[in-house]
Amino acid sequence: MITSSLQTSVAVFALIILHVSTLDTFKAAVYEHAVILPNDTETPVSPDEALFLMNKNIDILEKAIKQAAEQGAQIIVTPEDALYGWKFTRETIFPYLENIPDPQVNWIPCQEPHRFGHTPVQARLSCLAKNNSIYVVANMGDKKPCNSHNTTCPSNGHYQYNTNVVYDAKGKLVARYHKYHLYREIQFDVPEKPELVTFNTTFGKFGIFTCFDILFHDPAVTLVKDSHVDTILFPTAWMNVLPFMTAIEFHSAWAMGMRVNLLAANTHNVSLKMTGSGIYAPHSPKVYHHDMETESGKILFAEVDSHPRNSSTYPPAMNWSAYATSITPFPGPKNSFRGFISRDEFNFTKLSESAGNLTVCQKELCCHLSYRMLAKEGDEVYVLGAFAGLHGRRRREYWQVCTMLKCRSTDLTTCGQPVETALTRFEMFSLSGTFGTEYVFPEVLLTKIKLAPEKFEVLEDGRLVNKNGLSEPVLTVSLFGRWYTKDSHSISGGTSNSATAYLMIPTLLMIITLRDAVMV
Repeated sequence: MITSSLQTSVAVFALIILHVSTLDTFKAAVYEHAVILPNDTETPVSPDEALFLMNKNIDILEKAIKQAAEQGAQIIVTPEDALYGWKFTRETIFPYLENIPDPQVNWIPCQEPHRFGHTPVQARLSCLAKNNSIYVVANMGDKKPCNSHNTTCPSNGHYQYNTNVVYDAKGKLVARYHKYHLYREIQFDVPEKPELVTFNTTFGKFGIFTCFDILFHDPAVTLVKDSHVDTILFPTAWMNVLPFMTAIEFHSAWAMGMRVNLLAANTHNVSLKMTGSGIYAPHSPKVYHHDMETESGKILFAEVDSHPRNSSTYPPAMNWSAYATSITPFPGPKNSFRGFISRDEFNFTKLSESAGNLTVCQKELCCHLSYRMLAKEGDEVYVLGAFAGLHGRRRREYWQVCTMLKCRSTDLTTCGQPVETALTRFEMFSLSGTFGTEYVFPEVLLTKIKLAPEKFEVLEDGRLVNKNGLSEPVLTVSLFGRWYTKDSHSISGGTSNSATAYLMIPTLLMIITLRDAVMV
């Protein structure tokens, strides 16, 4: 009886301690890093040369990590490819790789640097976390030996993975994630299946994935819907593509659509249009950075709800088609036309007046727009567009998109081409669509590639509307839907060689015209 009472008291005390130590908010940091890149080579460098380059990049990350800790941040996210860049073959990446064990081994590399072989990068990252008492999220390469007699084993006897690692404030490895959706990454293999990686802290439950993964159901959606994470950690090397796929635009929209915190750290490379990092809450961006003018890195900070579902600002679930299916389509104008955004053929209709109500449809999707401009600029043309179908050259991902966007010029054939500045302000807009998917991401992008925090909202019936009066000049207002169950292809397993890996890589949005440009 005494023993039972003692056990009960201990259990209650433990629960009290856990409750007290749980934080309602936490301070997050993300760092956009201008990577020091290796020299182009067709032959592998030595391991010492590879480590020398990685340490040069870690020297820069160290300053950001120390700054984050000094500012009271509990966690910092650094970008994908931050240690060595992205232009490799399977052979030339190999000297940069380390064996990264499963976190279940209970390992603090800073204290046991040789426990799993030669792991100087992991030891240094672990020490940076431990010595600064901060969670550190980093991206590096993992190598796993395999049986060369196995037909799926690559010729060099190793699987090679694009990998995220997380070290807690004591330097312990608490998470390892192998990127599943590779983008033109012939140096890496595809894991056998998508990994659902989560870990718990006193400031919420975290999930993690990498860059191109965000456009697919697994692991991204599953982590939020089934694993119920509070915050997603998102290292990326994202090349901006207008009108829908700039980093700050889509990542903030994904956080709103999925109603989850997203900590996004992008690499910084102006020549490849890589910039755009942010800390995004379910209701609005907390802070973001987009810089195509300088070659400098940038650290961002924000206070974030540890458990956003418990917050008073947590948005309700949306019925994305409720309003659009409840109304009669607006009378069709005579000036509808077809146009392309990349390889996707949209149906467009011109906003001919300074105010009006328009509907444009394609297949099962009808998009409705009500709008009122402050004044219609004579040399600026806006259109309402609809697209429903398999996206891109490979026709694998099913998109449903409703968009109001500015054309590049008064020539309607330029509608959908990249444009970065605008003058037209809208007093009111309301955009909705008859979406067949529950996964819709609301985007508003303003002139000079800026977001519009607190200037728009999504109503429960699926309407994307402005609020708080007049908008800044608008580039695009979009509802970007992903109908995952209508995708024509998904990666189903690992790869046996680099040629197979390349064939399994999905396409994203456009034909890359820059010779070395990649989004990974």
